[in-house]
Parts: sequence; C-alpha cells; structure tokens
Amino acid sequence: MKKVLFLTSAICLLLSTMSFAQSNRSEREKEWRAERERRRAEARALEMQQDSVAYTQAVSALKEGNWALEANNVNFFNGITRFVSSNTNYISCEDGEGTVQTAFNNFSYSPNGLGGVTVQGDVFGERMSTDKDGNIYYSFSIQGGAISATVYLTLTGGTNQASATVNPNFSGRSMTFDGYLVPYDKASIFQGTPQW
Repeated sequence: MKKVLFLTSAICLLLSTMSFAQSNRSEREKEWRAERERRRAEARALEMQQDSVAYTQAVSALKEGNWALEANNVNFFNGITRFVSSNTNYISCEDGEGTVQTAFNNFSYSPNGLGGVTVQGDVFGERMSTDKDGNIYYSFSIQGGAISATVYLTLTGGTNQASATVNPNFSGRSMTFDGYLVPYDKASIFQGTPQW
C-alpha cells in the first residue's frame, strides 16, 4: 500500500511539474511574441518617419530644380531590364542643366568611359502636379547637343521612390529609370565624359 501511495504521489508531483513547465513555456512564448511585435511596430514607425523626411526633401528638391534620380534599374523600350549601379546611372537637374547618364559594366568601350553614355542639355518647360495620394508627376524637356527628349517623372507619395521615363523626340527608344530621388547636393553620383 505504501508503494502504491508513493507511486501515486510521485506521478502527481511529476504531472504538476510538467503542467507548471508548460504554463511557463507558454507565458515565455507570449512575452516573446509581444516583444517581437513591439519591435516590428517601432521599426515600421521609424521607417515611416524616415520615408516622410525623404519625401519632403525630394519634393523640395523638385521645386528648386536641383535633384538627382539615382537609378537601381533601367528598363529599355524592348522590355529588357538591367540592374545597375545607382552612382553611375541617373537623371539629374542642377541650376537649369539636365544630365542623363547610363553606365553598364559589360561594355569595353563607351563614349563616357563608364560603359554607357552621358548627355547634357538645358531644361525647360517644367510642370508639376500632385494627386490625392501624394504622388507627384513632374515633366520637363531637355535640349542639348546630343539629346532632345521629354522626361516624365513620378515620385511615389510618402517616399522618395521615383520612376522617370526619357522619351527621345526623334526616336521611339525610351528608357525608364527606377530608383530614389534625392536633393542634388546629397546625391552620390559620378559623372562620365559628356557627349556634345
């Protein structure tokens, strides 16, 4: 009888210990999930704040006419997309002069020395509008010795993500640059030899 009583009490003790361990584990998992959600919410809030500041700076740069769209990829008229370096593939505007530059690593010779072309010209006819979602539509013409084109730029509301399509006036070979729009003085761009 003592053995049965001892065995029963040992089983009860074991079950209560397991139950206590399970409840502790469950509580730890709840705390861990709550902490993870709190960190995610903080990260989202910080990202939204940074995007808001970047958007405000981008809008101000567009209004002042001193900006650069640093492209992460370039889409060609035939549907081909190239992922590129943002410091050598860009569209910029500084004090009334615009620059469009491409640079691809796999070309051994190029007019600009970077594997692409660099064309510059005078900017005129700027137009800017905003929709209800805060998206900004900006267009201008650029005219120079080696370029005659119209540029249509879209800045996504609330961020500095932008897309700009360069439509040459004398051919249908448009290119679209996707990347981030920043004030010209904060751009990390490297210019090759321009074509005249």
